Amino acid sequence: MKPWNLCFALALLVLATAWGGAAAPAASPALTVYLVRHAEKELAPGLSDPPLTAAGQARAQALVGALRRAHPAVLFTTNTQRTRATLAPLATATGLAPRPYNAQQPQALADTLRRAYAGRAVVVVGHSNTLLPLLAALGAPAPVPEIPDDEYSYLFEVRVPAQGPATVRVRHYGAR
Repeated sequence: MKPWNLCFALALLVLATAWGGAAAPAASPALTVYLVRHAEKELAPGLSDPPLTAAGQARAQALVGALRRAHPAVLFTTNTQRTRATLAPLATATGLAPRPYNAQQPQALADTLRRAYAGRAVVVVGHSNTLLPLLAALGAPAPVPEIPDDEYSYLFEVRVPAQGPATVRVRHYGAR
């Protein structure tokens, strides 16, 4: 082989190795957020912080089954009796202590979730008027225009990738 052919072949080998041999950076795993509204609450007039009804307690138990395979890293709840009670059976089953969050600051929670829990699953219990703003803060489209006062069965599974748009899968849990 002539010297210039050998140089040309070596150059091609070096270029092929540089282009084909470099591993692409690994994609960051997606954050998965499970959003649920608190379960059925007592509707007696005058209660500023109503407890769950018997149906609500049954739904809270059903949440454990619905999220059994999710293996959440953390549980978040607002500071109301009904949200804490909705999350209590799951907290017991996972051994995780629920952490409070301010539902009036959805962007702050969304930023914390992206930063601290990428690649993991998180459960957030909120209210009919706070879940859709949190979905928006996570960059996910609203799958429903509103959550009616008598609707407690929604379980939104939100996938938030490091790059690109978030997606929402609508599920239901407990009795409809």
